[in-house]
Amino acid sequence: MIKSATNQSQGMLLFHLTPLQTFAIGTLKVKEIVPYTPLTVIPHSHPTVLGAASLRGETLPVIDMAKAVGYPPLQPDELKNCYIIITDCRRMLVGFLVRGIDKITECNWHNIDAPPSSLGKHVFVTGVTTVENKLIQLLDVELLLSKVFPDAPGSLHPVLTDIEREILRPLKILLVDDSAVARRQLSQALDSISIPYFIATTGSDALEMLKHAADAGAPFEILVSDIEMPGLDGYELAFEVQNNPRLNQAYIILHTSLSSEISVSQAHQVGAHEALTKFEANELIHAMLRGAEKIKVNQPDAQRA
Repeated sequence: MIKSATNQSQGMLLFHLTPLQTFAIGTLKVKEIVPYTPLTVIPHSHPTVLGAASLRGETLPVIDMAKAVGYPPLQPDELKNCYIIITDCRRMLVGFLVRGIDKITECNWHNIDAPPSSLGKHVFVTGVTTVENKLIQLLDVELLLSKVFPDAPGSLHPVLTDIEREILRPLKILLVDDSAVARRQLSQALDSISIPYFIATTGSDALEMLKHAADAGAPFEILVSDIEMPGLDGYELAFEVQNNPRLNQAYIILHTSLSSEISVSQAHQVGAHEALTKFEANELIHAMLRGAEKIKVNQPDAQRA
């Protein structure tokens, strides 16, 4: 196995929604950046959706990102100077129209700090950092998209048999994600079928929980972790777990908003058993059931008793 260098190698795309504040998203989410192009109105769409763009054979919705996160919306006379950031996230291509692109910069994701409490609880920010002495806010794209394109109710509630539920119920499950909306989705999925679980908000906290549980003789058996997280990311967490004999019996499912074959390939390289694209509850639960089957093979009932 190789250790991922995702946190060190992934850059940040810096852009601005207002003249004074710079925002960023990780470059793994960015598919392309194009100048503004005329849009086709989408009837009955969300108020922040300006219309649809046709680019390279793909038709995708374009969101006024400033308006979506609570800043003044773009005005018609500004559009010709704007750019569309095309993202591949949550199983869909989406364009975000922004007032300007600054640059792509290297970033050590271990240096991303949690957003200060002064920003409040309902901001679209997962972390803050500084670049050239300027404060940069890392946007929570998942939260933004969940507001504009809410999940279909059925996608959050898995369907399983009583036998499958009883297979999962005894397992010790740890969920890890820095995004509040992703944690809520995971929680709702397991709560709806009465499966207990533990939650961590960072990779570092998760690793400590895994070690503490192993030391106590009650190790976690299934680990579901986001890939893109400030600090210790999901790739590195999977690597640390697989290379620790006290922890490596856990079945690792990496769970990402990135719709990329590269993400899946890297997940397997660092020792994860599966990699899924957020969010489809039935896919997640059936991955957990495959983990339960592997655990049963590795730890017979007599040994688990």
